Amino acid sequence: MRILVFQHVDVEHPGVFREFWNEAGDELVAVELDQGETIPPLEDFDLLVVMGGPQDVWQEDRFPWLIEEKAAIRRWVKDLGKPYLGICLGHQLLGEALGGKVEKMSGPEVGLTQVQLTPAGQQDPVLAGFPRQVESFQWHGAEVATPPEGAVVLASNEACAVQAMRWGEHAYGFQYHCEIEISTVDDWEAIPEYKASLIKALGEDKANGLANEVMPRLPHFRAAALKLNQNFMKLLKNAAATTA
Repeated sequence: MRILVFQHVDVEHPGVFREFWNEAGDELVAVELDQGETIPPLEDFDLLVVMGGPQDVWQEDRFPWLIEEKAAIRRWVKDLGKPYLGICLGHQLLGEALGGKVEKMSGPEVGLTQVQLTPAGQQDPVLAGFPRQVESFQWHGAEVATPPEGAVVLASNEACAVQAMRWGEHAYGFQYHCEIEISTVDDWEAIPEYKASLIKALGEDKANGLANEVMPRLPHFRAAALKLNQNFMKLLKNAAATTA
């Protein structure tokens, strides 16, 4: 499988998923959009993965490449009908590109939280085997306030009503971070926008202890990411077999 990855800051990459995809022999091509790298022909790839970043979807004046990125996501999902995985900003971009509405939250959601699978989420093949209440890692200050027409909300919590969604057969967005690994918190704390939201959400003392709080949960998050990846890849193989 050839996987195209859109990145918006170099330290926010597919994380632990890279390990799974490398083991499977998949080829990853990362495009660093914030550095001016060009989006290659979409037809050459099997899966589009869009990661998070410190930008917001409405900042097209500041980051004009967002216009092209949204158009590419829309074409990928609606016209080409290919599988999509978006995380955090990538989740929000999916919502925005398909006609939904992304808005700033009243306050950022950062750290370890719980999300609840909706009835649709409990029946979704990509979330098969997950409990109704899922431990998650969050770091965001915007949300999909209005899902696009036809979207199915798969997970939610009090802070953010659309924690995960599906559009069509195999376009998925996750607001929470499924991809975290050992370096994630330290890497992201070095980004000024992220550090500010961390302190705003948790306060100075708790913010300084976030890495230590997350560390013992990393094996759990890795196992959850592995299950999610296995479910997603099974879905894609079944879809390919059906259309073959």
